[in-house]
This record gives sequence, C-alpha cells and structure tokens, in this order.
Amino acid sequence: MYNILKLNKIAEIGTSRLGDNYNCVDECDAPDAVLVRSASMHDMELPESLLAIARAGAGVNNIPLDKCTEKGICVFNTPGANANAVMELVIAGLFMGSRKLVEGIEWAKTLKGNGDQVLKMVEKGKSQFAGPEIKGKTIGVVGLGAIGILVANAARALHMNVIGYDPYLSVNNALQLNRHVKCVNDIKEIFTESDYITVHVPLMDATRDTINAEAIEMMKDGVIILNYARGGLVNNDAVKAGLASGKVKKYVVDFPDAETINQPGIIAIPHLGASTEESEDNCAVMAAQEIKDYLENGNIINSVNFPSCDMGVCQAAGRITILHRNIPNSLGRFTAAIAGDNVNIDGLMNKSRGEYAYTMLDIDQHPSQEVAEHLKQIEGVLRVRVIK
Repeated sequence: MYNILKLNKIAEIGTSRLGDNYNCVDECDAPDAVLVRSASMHDMELPESLLAIARAGAGVNNIPLDKCTEKGICVFNTPGANANAVMELVIAGLFMGSRKLVEGIEWAKTLKGNGDQVLKMVEKGKSQFAGPEIKGKTIGVVGLGAIGILVANAARALHMNVIGYDPYLSVNNALQLNRHVKCVNDIKEIFTESDYITVHVPLMDATRDTINAEAIEMMKDGVIILNYARGGLVNNDAVKAGLASGKVKKYVVDFPDAETINQPGIIAIPHLGASTEESEDNCAVMAAQEIKDYLENGNIINSVNFPSCDMGVCQAAGRITILHRNIPNSLGRFTAAIAGDNVNIDGLMNKSRGEYAYTMLDIDQHPSQEVAEHLKQIEGVLRVRVIK
C-alpha cells in the first residue's frame, strides 16, 4: 500500500486512477509521494519515506527543488495539461487590452439608475472605449513550449502576424508550430517588431525581468504586454514607467501583486489561467499517472529535476533504479556490483541531465539486500530502489 499525501484539493478523476493499492490522505507522517498544486513546500520537512512529488500544474516555484534532488526525491509537473486553458485566457487578454472592454464594462455600470436615458448615454459615450482590431497586427511570443505554441497557432488563426522566440525549441514542438509563424534567434526582434508581446517561459534567474526598461525602450509606441507565465518575468517599475510615458498601452497580467492591482493601464487578473474544470482534471490525471508509473515501475516522465527514463512495465524478475550524480564510470560501478552477486542484467537504461543522472536495471532475479546496500555506498548515489 502506497501512502499519497495531498497538500491541496486534487480532482478525484485523477486520484481514482491510482487504484486500490493507494491511500490518498490529507495528513500523513510518512508519505511515499505528495500531490500538490499551489501549497508551498519550502518550509516542509521532507521525510525519508518520500520518493516523489507531483505538481498538478506547470510551475514548481512552490517546491524546494535543490533539496528534493539531493534527497533523491523525483519532482514531476504536468506540462501541457493546462495549456489550452491558459491559451484561451491569453486570447481574451488580447481583446481586453485592445478594445478597452474592462473599462467599458465598468463605465456601463455607472449608468444604472438613469432609466430610459441609458441607451442615449451609451451611444454618446461609447467612442471613448474604441480600440483596434487584432487582425493584421503582429504578436511576439516569447517561449514556444506547450502554451506558447497554442498561443502562436491561435493568433495565426485570428489572422495575426506571429513572431516566435525560443532558443530551446524542441523538434516535437517545432513540428506542431504553424508554418507561417516566423521564428527568430534574437529576442530583440520580438521587442522591435511586435504590437503585442506575450511571455511563456518559466521563471528562473536567467529569465527574471525578461521584460525590463531596456526591452521596453526598444518596443513600438503603444505596445500591449501580456504575462500569463510568472510575475517576475516582467519588471513592474519598467512597465509602470512605460505606461506613464505612453510607450506601453496596456499590461495584462495574471499574477497581480501590490504594485499592479488597481493601476491605470494594468489589467490584473487573479491567476485564472488554469482555472477551468477541464484543466484541473487534466492536471490531476497526469500527476497521478506520473506518480503511479514511478512508484510501480520506476519510470520517470515529466520530471523537472531528473532525466526522463522509461523502460515500460517491468517484465523481468527484478528491477533496480538508482538516482545519482552524473559522475564518470558510475554505470560501470553499478554493473560490477550487480555482477558480483552473480546476477544477469536483462535490460539497462542510463540517462543524464546536467549534474544528475538516473539508471534503471532489469535483472533475472530479485536482488539481494546486500546488492542494494552495496549500490547505496557507491560515490554519488542519492537513492536506490528495488522495484521488485
């Protein structure tokens, strides 16, 4: 029986996929895995029993990745599960930023109580909320991952000119991209050519303040900036200065804070990008499947701190998995330890990701406790698991 700790409400359609061998609870001192959405884990004590954490969403800022990695805890996210929900809100943001819809709706509320005069007042006052169509305009998409691709393709379907920038664009993502999207190698082309700019990259040291004062200075006058990724990607002071000067026409942000709420020119949305029933269900299902496959088979899919490694359902007599540092000759030490127990290796997979690596070994018999202990003592080993 596996104990799964839920730190947030996780859709039952996901947890039900785990099966009868799983005990999903809201409190547990020794969980095998954690399912989490937005709850912060930075101050949480991570028990030795904890093997995996699955974030039902894309961002993992609420999880202490370095600490988890050093303790041999595999952290998963659910890329693409909420992509359509976010894309739809980005498109809504395009219209809200262009057509002054929010301002118009708020103004219309002030007409209440004027009886038969409301219609005349509407016709007289509506011109102050006029705005341009997005057809034929240019949108720059920074980041062409699961969400960025959907945004780029949707914008093309709305007859916009689309420029994309992603230095890490994968082959799979490139194949999904509309052929009319212009991909550039320099983000400055996004800044100088776009009427609208939307950001879809993870927040890290290298991407913090991607939109800053220098970037805004390069942009067209009246540019509209959209941020449905993370607040720190856009510098608030730079945007407010751009709004004051007229360089920036609107800033639409799904991560409001004290500096952006109730500010002229800023449409602050209360983090609704993934707030759909479909998105929450998709994230829950994907997170549960990742946890189940890792606990039962040792397979890693969509981890943010260890490499992907998938050997399917174990058909061999035994399977050993090793989370370890990416040190030369580690694999040789592992296989020597296995051979020393007179065990044959039926299948093997080893993948690395930066400073860390993962090794899976299918063997022709159940490994002895001595072999598992020997593997744990090898330099750089973080965690050894005997799957069966």
